[in-house]
Amino acid sequence: MFMAMASSGKKLVAVLQLTANQCKAANFKICESLITDAKKRGAEMVFLPEGFDYIAESSQESAAMSEPLEGTTMTSYRDLAKRLGVWLSLGGFHLKNNCDSRMHNCHVVLNSAGDVVATYAKTHLFDVNIPGKVSLSESRYCIPGTKVAPPVEAPVGKVGLMCCYDLRFPELSGLLAQKGAEILTYPSAFTKVTGEAHWEILLRARAIENQCYVVAAAQAGQHNARRQSYGHSMIVDPWGAILAQCDETPGIALAEIDLERLRDIRRNMPTQSHRRDDLYHLRTAPEVLDESTIEKHDFGGHLISKKEVFFETTLSLAFVNLKPVVPGREFSRQGLTMVICIVQSYLRNVTIAFSATEQRSCTRLLAMHCAARSADRRPVVF
Repeated sequence: MFMAMASSGKKLVAVLQLTANQCKAANFKICESLITDAKKRGAEMVFLPEGFDYIAESSQESAAMSEPLEGTTMTSYRDLAKRLGVWLSLGGFHLKNNCDSRMHNCHVVLNSAGDVVATYAKTHLFDVNIPGKVSLSESRYCIPGTKVAPPVEAPVGKVGLMCCYDLRFPELSGLLAQKGAEILTYPSAFTKVTGEAHWEILLRARAIENQCYVVAAAQAGQHNARRQSYGHSMIVDPWGAILAQCDETPGIALAEIDLERLRDIRRNMPTQSHRRDDLYHLRTAPEVLDESTIEKHDFGGHLISKKEVFFETTLSLAFVNLKPVVPGREFSRQGLTMVICIVQSYLRNVTIAFSATEQRSCTRLLAMHCAARSADRRPVVF
């Protein structure tokens, strides 16, 4: 490996590389030693790879071994961060979901006090089959995330959270850069086959096009009879230069984050301001809320209680009308189903087909929603 050491006014970060297996205790012991070494060398934030907690023998075992954030594994890392006084990026934690047999592949950030300051559930799942080389179906045991996490304010800069396969979707990194990210993170377990072909190229491309530092910790080596990872954890600067890199064995690599250099690059070549927003733009879908935000919604003088709302975003909501919303008017069961479909498909940019009669009955609802998105951004009630 090669590395750059921090000079005055610059922040040192480290990427950690290991060959995880199904033994959580052994993996933690290795990570603890490497994190401690990175801290001694002056790192203010240490980035761990996807699957740092374990890599199981099968998808069934992987899901069964998952834990909540309050579990033993995350508690151990929180204690370690606090004891060493170091920030940790824990990419690819196997987060248990109590409502599903599958889990979330969750990127967790801890501050130097051991607090969980941010989480991001991996949105793009690795379902790939390259005959004779690679065959993995992450969706068999993982639930895709539904939110883009805002950049995290850390001592080393504003950190954008992603995970492994997200690297192949530049829209996500572009959104994070628009939201102020200065460092893009890709904790990964790239396969040997895909890593040799694309790993370095993709990392450097994301750094150049977003004018961000890219910090990518990776798994390396043979995990079991079925899994082998490429390694080559690296740190790339906003000009696309590789500042530090591991080989294909466990270890750490360190490099400095120089935010003044980042600002110089952006000032000299202001690509963000050169984007043609009149022709194209990046945006996130309205956030789907886990539960209604207020107890009662006023809909034309009629109060809709929280318990009647079954779907809500930051811009719209859908509810079950147990009695007519306006005297003499009531949605049919078919109409209600259509509203659900319209809302969900529109938010996800999915095209669906309805009959002419069905389309006419939903035109007003959809028009109201479109107007809210493009005009004053006020919520619309369906």
